[in-house]
Amino acid sequence: MLSALDRRDRAPEEGAAAGLQGFAVDKTFLSSLKGILLETELALTFIIFICFTASISAYMAAALLEFFITLAFLFLYATQYYQRFDRLNWPCLDFLRCVSAIIIFLVVSFAAVTSRDGAAIAAFVFGIILVSVFAYDAFKIYRTEIVPRATQGDQQ
Repeated sequence: MLSALDRRDRAPEEGAAAGLQGFAVDKTFLSSLKGILLETELALTFIIFICFTASISAYMAAALLEFFITLAFLFLYATQYYQRFDRLNWPCLDFLRCVSAIIIFLVVSFAAVTSRDGAAIAAFVFGIILVSVFAYDAFKIYRTEIVPRATQGDQQ
């Protein structure tokens, strides 16, 4: 009988190595337009989180929540893991993620600028830039994914 110590010292079986390949990062996705948009959204969201932490900590939860949601979408798309959940409409979820982020960051950015603190004003500026990036991402999703599906449904 093998103990846990003996199993740890052995080379991994073929099945274990194949199970880890499901999380292999697709480097072509990371250099595509969608990958660059998600990376930009992630970086700007983190910068806004830092600005809110330095000035108005009451608004940092919104930035942190959007950071984790964007990180999850980046992970799912970069590893192609989203294809395992074929019952979900991923373009629609991604579009709703962008629209909700636009609303959240517009409200939080304009609320933060009223404090007249330096970090809050920086968060406002980065928030407006991030809103434009999310709006462009939502526009691209709508044009490439949602409109063609609607026209395919009309033709059938």
